[in-house]
Amino acid sequence: MAARNRPVLLARSLADEVNHLQFGAPITHVYNPLVYARAPHERYLTRYARPGIQALLVGMNPGPWGMAQTGVPFGEIGAVRDWLGICDPVGAPSPEHPKRPIRGFDCTRSEVSGARLWGWAADRFGDPDRFFDQFFVYNYCPLCFMEESGRNFTPDKLPAPERAPLFEACDRALRGLLDHLQPAFAIGVGAFAEQRIRAAAGDLPLRIGRILHPSPASPAANRGWAAAAEADLRALGVTLP
Repeated sequence: MAARNRPVLLARSLADEVNHLQFGAPITHVYNPLVYARAPHERYLTRYARPGIQALLVGMNPGPWGMAQTGVPFGEIGAVRDWLGICDPVGAPSPEHPKRPIRGFDCTRSEVSGARLWGWAADRFGDPDRFFDQFFVYNYCPLCFMEESGRNFTPDKLPAPERAPLFEACDRALRGLLDHLQPAFAIGVGAFAEQRIRAAAGDLPLRIGRILHPSPASPAANRGWAAAAEADLRALGVTLP
């Protein structure tokens, strides 16, 4: 496996593995943006996944108005298009939930979590290359789950028989990415992601911790996520400009 293409090959392998998994009620729709949004996702990987970074930031799974639309973790439309410079064609999942349509970069909705995370990166680092020389952002699980109502269903709530094969595939992909990037830190964006990093990392020589999740459902994040996240990073020992 050519080193420079390893993140892409890991993503393709993960996409194929999880595409064959089955999930029961209350889940009615499952989106896999590693398939229908492969072009922007792979451009993100080839352009920005750089070995020797200071820290890998790991989220849970795609949001319906973020990575589900753009293929980029926490992928709020404006940030991905205007700051990261990614705007590749996006297909559509099948079946598509009528309340969660995929419009790619034509989507007019905004993902608050993604706007906060990438907005902080842009404000703090200015140029994306400066950010990605030190950090990379990744989602542990590539699948977006929805109930019949359109409500988001998070992978931590899956029953054990469905969770086990999914997490096994996701752990393997995360371990491969950690081995490739060789970060000094692996940091969960939220408690779930930290738990999965610990499960996947094994004996890799890195420091593991977590930062506050930027979700608007978090009162702490709504009081000033960027400042809280920076405090968490500094407490872990991460260096910021």
